[in-house]
Amino acid sequence: MALKRRNQRRIDFNSSSMSDLVFLLLIFFMLTSTLVAPNAIKLLLPQSNSRTMAKQTVTVYINEKMNYFVGDRPVNESQLQSEITVALKGAAEGTVVVRSDKSVPVQYVVTVIDAVNNINNETHQNHKVLLATSAKK
Repeated sequence: MALKRRNQRRIDFNSSSMSDLVFLLLIFFMLTSTLVAPNAIKLLLPQSNSRTMAKQTVTVYINEKMNYFVGDRPVNESQLQSEITVALKGAAEGTVVVRSDKSVPVQYVVTVIDAVNNINNETHQNHKVLLATSAKK
């Protein structure tokens, strides 16, 4: 007398639930990674081994007394944006090089960056800001 089993074992592997899980994890990590925005400004240190050379359109100096100079002319913080605008006149994609003393707080450099970004927004141009460094000893 031959008995038949009602429950037969299946050796098939269904991977559809695994791909759903991977897809959901991918969406989760993509959404959470876009929400994380670090609150940091990437700056080159005053001494560096890098040798990035660029054509300078305007040079902004910040000395140890926290005074701004556009080229050779001393400028107040309130006049900084207008003086850079005059110096960048005629350049579609100019480069503003910031040469600051090591002891200058970062806020003074950020003020120059903000001034150039405001100029870019007003004139719809793409001027760049570079921080000048000295060669590492």
